[in-house]
Amino acid sequence: MGESPIFSCKAHVFHIDPVSKKSWIPASTGAVPVSFFYDSSRGLYRIISVEGTKAVINSTVTPSMSFTKTSQKFGQWSDVRANTVYGLGFLSEAELNQVRKFSVL
Repeated sequence: MGESPIFSCKAHVFHIDPVSKKSWIPASTGAVPVSFFYDSSRGLYRIISVEGTKAVINSTVTPSMSFTKTSQKFGQWSDVRANTVYGLGFLSEAELNQVRKFSVL
């Protein structure tokens, strides 16, 4: 069956600083389209964002990962395979809450 799109929005994309592990480094120059997909055959979510020709996120979210709301418009998750923590700064709290409705996220 493959992946099915479930939600899209615009968000600011960040990666955690690999050295300090405390500060955020912008991965996009501004709010960019972010798409959320669900693969029902594998029970996995994927978060993808492309800015121009560069993928700023291509993260598979497994049941062992959690998407954490850290402020009204910001959420983050750790992607072990990519060896980074991603952060999304949403334009509204409603968009962040929409993302958090997904069963794994």
